[in-house]
Amino acid sequence: MNEKNLSASYKMALGGVFSALAVVSMLISYIVPTATYACPALAGVMLIPLVIEIGKGWAFCAYIAVSLLSFMIVADKEMALCFVAFFGFYPILKALLEKHFDALLCWTFKILSFSVCMIAVFFVSILILGVPKESFNIFGIYLPWVFLAIGILIFVIYDIALSRVIRAYVSVWRKKLFKRLR
Repeated sequence: MNEKNLSASYKMALGGVFSALAVVSMLISYIVPTATYACPALAGVMLIPLVIEIGKGWAFCAYIAVSLLSFMIVADKEMALCFVAFFGFYPILKALLEKHFDALLCWTFKILSFSVCMIAVFFVSILILGVPKESFNIFGIYLPWVFLAIGILIFVIYDIALSRVIRAYVSVWRKKLFKRLR
């Protein structure tokens, strides 16, 4: 679809549908309470069609809407914070980085942005959400650095999987999803 040929009402409706799917993805945490990182990652995936079909600006508006709704209705505020701090805007950031930079610089910016965002989530969790700092020490090992290292590895796998989901969306799902609208 060509984003310039679409009406504003169509873009708004499409944004609403995929925003709702993102919020539902966040609400999965009520069924799987341990999905603190999986639910925001899945919710971010729901914004990919918006980036592709109607543009980054509309996807950013959807990100803001899902962020606000997540903080209002999701019980796990750390999970909502993960969506707001990284996973919600990452599909938009990924599109921008991959469009403007070569692979090495792109990966550097991706890993750096993930690391900065996760460190920010850690400090916001402690300072604002009241997570006790002592809960991160086990047997004298300060776990946030271990978690960050493991998180970076998982993030790289997530990014590769996200690229494959985007390719599958563009080559298969997009045709099926929008065939009635053409």
